[in-house]
Amino acid sequence: MKFHHLLAFLLLYSCGTESESNSAEDGMSMPKTIGKIERISPDLDAIIAPDAKIEVIAEGFTWSEGPLWDENGGYVLFTDVPENKIFKWKEGEGISLYLSPSGFTGDKTDSTEPGANGLTLNAAGQLVMCQHGDRRVAIMDAPLDNPAPKFTTKADKWNGKRLNSPNDLVFDKNGNLYFTDPPYGLKGHAESPLKEIPFQGVYRVGADGKAVLLDSSLSRPNGIAFSPDEKTLFVANSDPERALWMAYDVQPDGNVVNGHVFHDATEMVSDSLKGLPDGMKIRGDGTIFATGPGGVLVFKMDGTLIGRINPSEATANCAIGGDGYLYLTSDMYLCRVKLVD
Repeated sequence: MKFHHLLAFLLLYSCGTESESNSAEDGMSMPKTIGKIERISPDLDAIIAPDAKIEVIAEGFTWSEGPLWDENGGYVLFTDVPENKIFKWKEGEGISLYLSPSGFTGDKTDSTEPGANGLTLNAAGQLVMCQHGDRRVAIMDAPLDNPAPKFTTKADKWNGKRLNSPNDLVFDKNGNLYFTDPPYGLKGHAESPLKEIPFQGVYRVGADGKAVLLDSSLSRPNGIAFSPDEKTLFVANSDPERALWMAYDVQPDGNVVNGHVFHDATEMVSDSLKGLPDGMKIRGDGTIFATGPGGVLVFKMDGTLIGRINPSEATANCAIGGDGYLYLTSDMYLCRVKLVD
C-alpha cells in the first residue's frame, strides 16, 4: 500500500502500556494496547471476546505489511515495504530480522516502496512473495528456518510486458496462484514511465506458468482471498474514490465470472478512519477480516458488517494465527487481538 511515514527506523519489542510501562498488581508488566474494538453486532462476541484488546507486540517500522503465520515454526513473518526487509516475531523471542533484501534485489531503485508485500506458502512449504522492486511474484529457494535471498520467478510478465508491482497473492487447493498488480511499487505509481501494462490487473497463474488476466477494471486491486469452499474470490480495491471489495464466482477451470461489489466502503473514507481496503483473510467458518477504513472490518460471508478492530492507524493486512490470535500490520506496529476459539 501507499501509506507510510518517514519514521526513524527502530526495532522494539514492546511490553509497556501506550505511553510507558506500567505494572499490574502482581508485579507483571502489562502489554501495550492501542485503539478500540467496535461492536456493530452482538455476533462479534462469537469471534472476538468482549474483553479483548489490541496489543502492540512490535513497533518502529516504516510501513508494515504482508503478515503470514507459519504453523510449523509458531511465528509470524511480515514485511516492511519501504525498508526492503522481512521480519519475524515469535512469542518469547520477540522481533528479529528475517530476510534482507526482500523485494528489490538489484543495485539501485527510485521506488520508495521496493520491498516485498504479500506473503504466502506454497504446497511445498516455500515462502512465496510479491516483490515490488523486482516487479514479480517469486519463490524463495531456501528453507524457512534458514532463509537466504535466493529467488525463483513465479510470475513477472503478462503478454510479454512487465508487471507493475504485484501486491498480494493466494493459492487455491489445486496450486493455481492468484495475485493482484497495482502500481504502488513504481515511482509515480500509475503515472510511472516504467509502467508497461496500461491497467491494474488481477491474474491467475496455472500449471503452464503463464499469467492469465482475470480482471482489468479495478483501479487499485490489492488484497485477495478465497472463501472457505473456494467458490468465491474476493479482491479489495484500495482507491479512496472507489473503496470496495469485489466478489467473483470461480469456475472449474480457475477463471472467474460475475464480478460484483461485495461491500462498498467509499462513504467511510475519511481522515478519522485511517486506511483503505487492503489485505484480507477468511477464517474456516466464513468470517472475513478485511483491512479498510478504520482498521480491520469484520464481515459475515453474506456481507453483513459486524464489527471493526480499530488501532487508530491505517492497517495494511492481517493474518490468522494458529495460536488463536489475529495479527495486524498497522502502519508502524505489529499488533494482535485474541480470537474466540
